[in-house]
Amino acid sequence: MNMSASDYIKEHYENYDEDVRLTSRHGLVEFLTTMRYIERYAKQGDKIIEIGAGTGRYSHALAKQGYNVDAVELVEHNIEIFKQNTQSGENISITQGNAMDLSEFADNSYDITLLLGPMYHLFTKEDKQKALSEAIRVTKHSGVVFVAYCIADATLLNTGFTEGDILLWIEKELVDTTNFKTFSNPWDRFELHRKEDIDDLMSHFKEVTRLHYVASDGYANHMREALAEMDEALFDLYLKYHFTICEREDMVGLTHHALDIFRKNSEN
Repeated sequence: MNMSASDYIKEHYENYDEDVRLTSRHGLVEFLTTMRYIERYAKQGDKIIEIGAGTGRYSHALAKQGYNVDAVELVEHNIEIFKQNTQSGENISITQGNAMDLSEFADNSYDITLLLGPMYHLFTKEDKQKALSEAIRVTKHSGVVFVAYCIADATLLNTGFTEGDILLWIEKELVDTTNFKTFSNPWDRFELHRKEDIDDLMSHFKEVTRLHYVASDGYANHMREALAEMDEALFDLYLKYHFTICEREDMVGLTHHALDIFRKNSEN
């Protein structure tokens, strides 16, 4: 049976616990960094949409803070867990849907739009720009969009060289050894980017202005064991350090996950 790209995504998340990743020490760096930037722009009374919400780690955290949250998720397994995690008093909804088609949602509806998972699993420029276009469309003028990406070079260093998969990837023609750019297919589950790829994607959208490009987990994935062994005081100090460097241009290249944050321009 031939599997579609969405079939590979569903298969992956039916056998993977994203909540556990984001609550591990290295995952917590990514979560806290992302929340830090969302909280910088979100205001009480804002409407938030999370596209590709997974099991709701971000959606529920924001709903608990009093925001009105609509979530969209492709995978039924994730939706079931999302509903189980919903607590009394949360002003939150969950809809099954695809990031590339948000026709159920009106133009200019949300103050904050989160696209924190779909770009991990889209493999053509056309599909990526469809997802970005839909996210921008449903965002209000002057609203802010947050888009997360998996970054290639950190994966090359960790999984490729440290864990020894690089030769297999080269054999499968997933890495070009002249420039070490990576190539992915739907059955590889994850699409890897460099910042130059993200810049190229965003050059299509003239109606937005970038606010931040953030190394959301920075070097955390490169030092998982060290972070896990830190006491709370040392980990808090590491977080303080990370927050000071996560936008520095000389430090962002080896992050595993990056966050592109941009504002939809006002109508005037």
